[in-house]
Amino acid sequence: ISTGRSRKHPTSTGGGLGRGVAPGVVAHVLRTSLIAIFAAQISSAQAQDQFYAGKTVTLVVGYSAGGGYDIYARTLARHYGRHIPGHPNVIVQNMPGAASMTSVRHLDATAPKDGTVITTFDPGLITQMLTADKPVVNFADFQWIGTLLRDIRICYAWGATGIKTFGDMMKRKQFLIGTTAKGSNAYVNGAILRNVFKAPVRQIAGYPGSNEQRLALERGELEGNCGSWTAMPQDWLVNRKINALLRFSATRPADMPADVPYVLDLAKTPEHKAVIDILNSPGELGRPFIVARQVPAERVAILRAALQATLKDEAFLADAKKQSLLLDPVAGEEAEKITRQIYAAPPDLIRKAKEVLE
Repeated sequence: ISTGRSRKHPTSTGGGLGRGVAPGVVAHVLRTSLIAIFAAQISSAQAQDQFYAGKTVTLVVGYSAGGGYDIYARTLARHYGRHIPGHPNVIVQNMPGAASMTSVRHLDATAPKDGTVITTFDPGLITQMLTADKPVVNFADFQWIGTLLRDIRICYAWGATGIKTFGDMMKRKQFLIGTTAKGSNAYVNGAILRNVFKAPVRQIAGYPGSNEQRLALERGELEGNCGSWTAMPQDWLVNRKINALLRFSATRPADMPADVPYVLDLAKTPEHKAVIDILNSPGELGRPFIVARQVPAERVAILRAALQATLKDEAFLADAKKQSLLLDPVAGEEAEKITRQIYAAPPDLIRKAKEVLE
């Protein structure tokens, strides 16, 4: 780095290592400096490796116990700690509220910013904040650890209603479905049905999570719902207790009936397709895990590497298979890229998406 002074030849009588200093001394000084730098780097790496030793990592779930987000988080928690240097204890904390926004804001509020608190939330909130007049968070500001799968979302009818197809639903005067709150993926799906396809959908809000909505379906309080195919109870699928009406993913899993239409195939105008596409984009982030922006980069790297290692862990894979949990992971770096792309949508398209959500 230039100091503004004229440079001197190493053999000048100026300060520093100059004339009269034996070459062996110079070599010794250089070796000592390099060793000190190398030792400092090793010490820093070891400190990071041992940071989590004896600590507890908390996976905060934005919904109540028993739902899809909770099940995926608890499955991860049973194996994640083995792959984090220092092998911390990993626990799950449920923090439902405002379609999981309470758990997200917890990261910016009272949660430690040291990499010991990780939140999983409903990515439908991304489009909610994107279209809000006064967004309370910007999801591009968080650091993404990764996701366990790209979501495959559907809207469906409870079998006992006799509604078997999208066309059957459209003929009804009213179709009651549930949601936690505005901003959830389920709310976004329902808003598309109402405001793009003019479906007779009425969404009942206030459920803490998907588990409570399933109970409401079985009691006859709701006629159907929108949710993740990957988290549907196996009993419902095996015994055909639900009829899938519409899918929001271009991907159709092998166990989904072949005649379930794709939402973009039903859209009648390019404008509708563009709006639906941006509202669907967060589905790519499925079951995401994020930390606060203040967490040191080296700890984010540790948590990301540990997640990727867990996804290759035979015990974890067996655990997921036992519960029929699908896995289609997205790395943290890619998840951040997807989020930035969503926020880069043209203002006119964002305005039209906002109109759909309202």
